[in-house]
Amino acid sequence: MKNFVSKFIGTLGYVIQYGCVAHCVFEYIGDFVLCSGPSMEPTIVSDDILFTEHVSTLRQTIKKGDIVIAKCPTNPKQQICKRVIGVQGEKIKTGFARYEIVPIGHVWLQGDNGNNSTDSRNYGPVPIGLIRSRAICKVWPPNSVTIL
Repeated sequence: MKNFVSKFIGTLGYVIQYGCVAHCVFEYIGDFVLCSGPSMEPTIVSDDILFTEHVSTLRQTIKKGDIVIAKCPTNPKQQICKRVIGVQGEKIKTGFARYEIVPIGHVWLQGDNGNNSTDSRNYGPVPIGLIRSRAICKVWPPNSVTIL
C-alpha cells in the first residue's frame, strides 16, 4: 500500500508539472483555434483550425495585414477572427466619402468576406487589449495547410 501511494503521488506530481507547462505554453506562446463562420472566406472557411501565437500580442507588434483572434467588442464571450486593416493613426475609408482615423491603442479589423462580416465597420475601432493572438498558419484540413 505504501508503495502504491508513493507511486501515485509521484505520478500526480508529474501530471501537475506537465499541466503547468502546457498552460504556460498555450497562454503565452501559442495555441490552436477553431474558426467558424463565413467572415474570412475564402482565406479561412468555417471549421478550419489555425495555429496562433501570443508573443506578437504580448509585445504589441501587431501590424497591418495580420490575421488576429480577438474578443468580440460587443460580446466578450465570443472570439472573432479578422484581418488588421489599419493601425493607430491611420485613416480608414468607411463609406463613399467618409473616413475615420484609428485612435491610439486601437486597430481596425475587417473580415475578408466584406459582404458577410460583422467587423469594425459595425462596431468601430477595436482596442489592442482585446486581441488575443495572431494567426500563423492553417493546419486543418490537411489538404489546405498554408502559412497566413
